[in-house]
Amino acid sequence: MRWDNLRLDDTGQGEPAVPLFARGAVARTFDTPEFRGITFYEVHARSIVNRVPGASQVPFEWTINPYRGCSHACVYCFARRSHEYLDLDAGHDFDSKIVVKVNAPDLVRKELAAPRWRGQSIAMGTNVDCYQRAEGRYALMPGIITALRDAANPFSILTKGSLILRDLDLLAEAAEVTEVSTAVSAGFLDRDVWRSVEPGTPAPRKRLEVCATLNGRGVPCGVLMAPILPYLTDAPSALDAAVREIAAAGATHVAPIVLHLRPGAREWFLAWLSREHPRLVPRYQELYGRGAYAPKAYQERIGREVAELARRYGVGRSTGRAARTVRRPPPPAAPEQLSLL
Repeated sequence: MRWDNLRLDDTGQGEPAVPLFARGAVARTFDTPEFRGITFYEVHARSIVNRVPGASQVPFEWTINPYRGCSHACVYCFARRSHEYLDLDAGHDFDSKIVVKVNAPDLVRKELAAPRWRGQSIAMGTNVDCYQRAEGRYALMPGIITALRDAANPFSILTKGSLILRDLDLLAEAAEVTEVSTAVSAGFLDRDVWRSVEPGTPAPRKRLEVCATLNGRGVPCGVLMAPILPYLTDAPSALDAAVREIAAAGATHVAPIVLHLRPGAREWFLAWLSREHPRLVPRYQELYGRGAYAPKAYQERIGREVAELARRYGVGRSTGRAARTVRRPPPPAAPEQLSLL
């Protein structure tokens, strides 16, 4: 979604304007440690339930994205290039200049009530995380989930954020009346790698605690094991440790995704790699020299290893109340394409 379907709000209250935008979005900064260095651009979207182009080859047709840009600052995030549509850069701007669609909850309720809407399932968190730090300030998701619950409209949420637990009661209520599916993204457990490549996120083990809590309340939650980073987190011992803890968290399923490097993310990630792991640059050039994806044989090998580990540790065998109270949607398909942040 580009700027042509956003109405830029000007409150006339002396807030700093953004020179980039012809009609001036409201820009705000907050002098608190968690938001220091981040600028929020408050806009009024004209639409919020977006249809995904068929060529995207993802297992969902409709999305809601209340934010653009993401303070998780994951160096590999495939969504980085979308910031260039706003005449912002895909690097630091993506991490620190966050667009907030402040009217998202009202729009969701309005669009779900439209005669043309047929109650299709809606995916959230598939572009940038709807539970990134900005959500702690703007609290858009409770209104969005309430609207979906009231319409008994099925939905799914993918997140790296622990803030989703704030809305646990709402999610449990929604799961009583419609199909609700959640997933946390956790590709590895290594704390040094986590701090380096996902500096704005909760620790991976915290995300697995989120998974366990959601399943315990009857909200089905799986794990998107993404990304798996070649030569950094793909060792058999690392995969074994991750899947073992995913199983212990009661995940309904696990779906591995090997790192992919699309334009925007590619440049930012490779710059990070050259600084932090220069010895790996030639290996990555070999793997990704011909495109965004690692060779198919490598992806298939990782897939087989994770599938075998999932069988060994019993991923999905014990899903608690979640398995008994709701019809569980199938786990995400097309793992090469579905990614977060």
